[in-house]
Amino acid sequence: MIEDNGTIDGFLARHGSDVEEALRKAAATEIMPRFRQLAAHEVDQKNGPHDLVTDADRKAELFLTEALPTLLPGSVVVGEEAVHANPLSYEAIQGGAPVWIVDPVDGTRQFVHGEPGFCTLVALAQGGVLRASWTYAPALDRFAMAVRGRGATLDGEPLHAGSPDPGRDLEVATSHPDYTTDDQKEALLGLWTDGVAPRACGSAGLEYLAIARGRLDAVAFSWEAAWDHAAGLLLVEEAGGAHLTLTGEPFRITGGNALPFTAARDAATARRVVGLLSGGA
Repeated sequence: MIEDNGTIDGFLARHGSDVEEALRKAAATEIMPRFRQLAAHEVDQKNGPHDLVTDADRKAELFLTEALPTLLPGSVVVGEEAVHANPLSYEAIQGGAPVWIVDPVDGTRQFVHGEPGFCTLVALAQGGVLRASWTYAPALDRFAMAVRGRGATLDGEPLHAGSPDPGRDLEVATSHPDYTTDDQKEALLGLWTDGVAPRACGSAGLEYLAIARGRLDAVAFSWEAAWDHAAGLLLVEEAGGAHLTLTGEPFRITGGNALPFTAARDAATARRVVGLLSGGA
């Protein structure tokens, strides 16, 4: 059982590349052979027409659920599809064991429609603290990773989010209306103002990557599911960005956040977006 940060740091130093290899194998074995090849019976709805699951999601998650704890004995996996089947399994995020947070296909809608804007997301956390993350977009052949305190990279090159250009409209990707309450819809309307250019989000993982690359200024999301956010939040942090909830506190993967929340290229932009979401100027 891993109990201290030093041991996890040692694990990451020794086995970070093994985690990357596991993601690449999962995609090569279970995801890409089904890309643009899905049969109708391989696609199902979970909670509505915008919440899809495919055989690629299920089988890639099973692949990673077997592979990742083997690399890190004593760790557990919290995967999107396993939690859908057994919601109580989500509670492992709040436990003391190292936990792998897995979204096997983030952007399933894009995957189903044969679009390349999807990715596999894995984050390693312990005690509610994100320690490392991996973002793999196999159809785009891009691989990003972040280690707390050690920065973020894309295809081996350092990532720096930078700051938005003064005077330019902020580009902000926002939640789909189907995933927002009436109060959250009202909060998000604060972004429809001069100086902001909101748009609907695609794959959350790729939106976070765009922030870390300085190609998107911020996101404003209204849901908490850790598998959508954990990998990207650490990627943004380690690229120099910031994230805040509606109460001005950082987002917690353990839940209980005031929503909507934002992640942005820098702290000033995060504060500006939260101000707009709160009805401020």
